[in-house]
Amino acid sequence: MTKWDWDYLIQDYRVHRSVYTDSDIFALEMKKIYGDTWVYLAHESEIPNVNDYKTTYLGLRPVIVTRDNDGAIRALFNRCTHRGATICRMDKGNTRNFTCPYHGWNFANDGRLAGVPWKQGYETSFDKNELNLKQLAKVESYRGFIFGTINEDAPSLQDHLGNAKELLDEWIDRYDGEIVVRSNAHRMVLDGNWKFVFDNAADGYHVSFSHRSLLAVGNRYNNEKDKDMTYFGKNPDSSPMYVQYLGNGHVFLDQRPMYDQVGDRWEQQRPQPGREAYEKEIREEYQSQADHYLDLTAGAQMNLSIFPNLLIIGNQIQVIEPIAVDQTRLTWYATTVDNLPDEINTLRMRSQEDFPAFGEPDDVANFAECQRGLSIPEVEWVMFNRGYNVPDRQKVDERGVITAPVTDETPMRNYFQEWKRLLTMERSKVN
Repeated sequence: MTKWDWDYLIQDYRVHRSVYTDSDIFALEMKKIYGDTWVYLAHESEIPNVNDYKTTYLGLRPVIVTRDNDGAIRALFNRCTHRGATICRMDKGNTRNFTCPYHGWNFANDGRLAGVPWKQGYETSFDKNELNLKQLAKVESYRGFIFGTINEDAPSLQDHLGNAKELLDEWIDRYDGEIVVRSNAHRMVLDGNWKFVFDNAADGYHVSFSHRSLLAVGNRYNNEKDKDMTYFGKNPDSSPMYVQYLGNGHVFLDQRPMYDQVGDRWEQQRPQPGREAYEKEIREEYQSQADHYLDLTAGAQMNLSIFPNLLIIGNQIQVIEPIAVDQTRLTWYATTVDNLPDEINTLRMRSQEDFPAFGEPDDVANFAECQRGLSIPEVEWVMFNRGYNVPDRQKVDERGVITAPVTDETPMRNYFQEWKRLLTMERSKVN
């Protein structure tokens, strides 16, 4: 028996405010969504060598993602089996063993309890094998992206990715080389529920208003071309950009139709310090290939959101980490490409600085104000009705993918149905 009427809380075109404000619903999310389904943990390029590790979270559970002494990727709960302290308190590193700072219990990076100080103080039946670190039930990687779940009965990762897999392939295959995720990241904590971030990633409606100052800079620099910045400054629905619901909670916003010629992405790139000097150097060095290389420094014009916590935005990876019902940590990871020339990767890194510094603060302010506004109990509903029941507004293909104009709230309406399905599933066992 549940205390919630889920069909009342999640309706076709609106959701109840409590899904963003109720701490008991948040606790259930941490079990059913950030537990029983696949959650993004890390990228293989962050742990390229044997004995490399990175600390992260599966919902509220601290986790160590490690490449053990045999090269296998594991996800260990960062919790000593003695008295519960976290055993690793660094963001990343390289080690064969983790020693708990509290009482010195020592664990191999495959999770085995390797040593206990002054073991003679324990009874003779003491068995170290019974106190190995607990591990996630499943850890799988797709093209370098590592996911984990505590649900031993979860479908395969590729089944979970579903229609998002093809788009992730397109993002990766834009380059001849391998994507490298830079561990030095841009982090922020916002005063809002984690779902505000997921709502926003495929929201083409807010851009014209929330990011007005960013649009003004882009349009002042290059206002003669009808690209995404100028369309967002006018009426984005008149552009060929679109949003999609992909299934399994995954959503997508595609700006690529605005960029059909080599060099278009670079031409629309927002100005950066040193841009002209870099461009001159690259054009002199690479001649006919210069436009191709310059395009690779600019964003991919894809916003791919893999439910519940991985966002591919431009050339960057954004990870959602819930902290509380009204608090969320966001981490932006820049990416480079292993076989691109250094000067191209340098310019690529510079181009990835602008939105986290110049655009994301707009969104973070909105999330906090939404959380504050939803504290009013007398106004119950959050509306996702743009495009709802409007004739000829959306199309459904043979895969079940729903495509709609870029300002429609189709992604939010549909991912919340998956959210509801996951919350009402039977709880799985922890490994």
